[in-house]
Amino acid sequence: MGETVLPVLRTYQREVALAVLDSVFGRKGLTLSVEIARQGGKNELSAQLELLLLTLHMTQSKNLVKCSPTFKPQTVVSMMRLKDRLNDAGFEDIWTSELGYIIRLGEARAIFLSAEESANVVGNTAHLLLEVDEAQDVSKEKYSKEFKPMGATANVTTVHYGTTWDESTLLEEVKQTNLELERKDGIRRHFRFDWEAVARHNPDYLAYVMAERERLGENHPLFLTQYRLLPVRGGGGFLSPQQRAQLQGEHRRRHHPEAGKVYVAGIDVAGEAEEGEDAALRMLKPRQDSTVVTIGEVDFNQSDNLVKEPCVKVVEHYWWTGKAHTALYPQLVDILKNVWRCRRIVVDATGIGEPVSSFLAKALGLRVVPFTFTQKAKSELGFNLLAAVNSGRLKMYCGDGSAEFDEFWREMERAKSNYRPNQSMNFFVDAAQGHDDFLMSLALLVEAAGQYAPRNARGK
Repeated sequence: MGETVLPVLRTYQREVALAVLDSVFGRKGLTLSVEIARQGGKNELSAQLELLLLTLHMTQSKNLVKCSPTFKPQTVVSMMRLKDRLNDAGFEDIWTSELGYIIRLGEARAIFLSAEESANVVGNTAHLLLEVDEAQDVSKEKYSKEFKPMGATANVTTVHYGTTWDESTLLEEVKQTNLELERKDGIRRHFRFDWEAVARHNPDYLAYVMAERERLGENHPLFLTQYRLLPVRGGGGFLSPQQRAQLQGEHRRRHHPEAGKVYVAGIDVAGEAEEGEDAALRMLKPRQDSTVVTIGEVDFNQSDNLVKEPCVKVVEHYWWTGKAHTALYPQLVDILKNVWRCRRIVVDATGIGEPVSSFLAKALGLRVVPFTFTQKAKSELGFNLLAAVNSGRLKMYCGDGSAEFDEFWREMERAKSNYRPNQSMNFFVDAAQGHDDFLMSLALLVEAAGQYAPRNARGK
């Protein structure tokens, strides 16, 4: 059967498919876990299994159920892929769509559901197969209470697909259970194919992942989890000693621009509650917030051929503690416009930062980009900062004996990270240890460099 009904699948996909079908047709009711590196073909594998099961049971009133962390785009994408495979198989005029989330072939149905907390999914039954897509992002409680019971009456086979994240996810829990069961009875339940396993079958994929490794770094949390399929471990230091060594550059700090160079800026804005206090109080009140401007020189020409993002040299810092925003406005405009002529300026526009961002946008125009710190936005900011450091695209000026230099490295050493569900992270300096103004300003600088692209260069 495997040689005739699964001709389009690669070897590693066929291994999974045959194990699933053996459990389905043998009524074994196994729960399988499948980790395939990002863009390695797990969605195609899933669609081919759905196509086969619908075809073989099209005269029977039976369901297969697939859930995804979100309806849009994940569930919608799964439905579109199955429709394409049905059309490819010659069923274009036969299959029908019902209620916006069901695909019917004859009497058999594929039901696509959202696993979002608010989704009402109770009442559906899985007779043929229960699939959990991106299981690392699906709530354990939601799955246990509302999805798992769907297959109880038919002892349905269940497949959890995804890439690893941390030890707390549904996918990791199922995986560890499967590995323990394998040790006891020898029946393979967990399938793992990292990027190297996928690349052996696809040279184009190899080239793509090599570029991603160059851009992100071998141990970047996203490359580690999505391509190497290794879980991140809770959190800890945001930058390792090796990463801090990479961040250290050999160029000197500059107080004015060089002719022909391009400059961008990242601005972290102080909280309003601490404005008006004397800057000297910083030594007496270490929790006092500051406004920090980081100026960076952008160079696309030094970027590696595999990495299209620019190289960025931190060349200057401005640091104000306890100074009212209204008093800073004219100085900020002068520094950004007349001194450095910054091409792109990303400003913290969260809370009290919003009026600062709005003022600068009115004074400097479209070169100013407001950045609002949400959980998702900050996570992406942190991942991008790590990628810039790991790839050697971000460098800090040499020691100059300044307070700014000392505070910068103090924050880099004290910065911590926490990994959260849905493949997100937080990075910060614990308030008991000081501030993260220079850290956030640096991250916003990387964002500014990524948003700037000269006409003759390919940028982010």
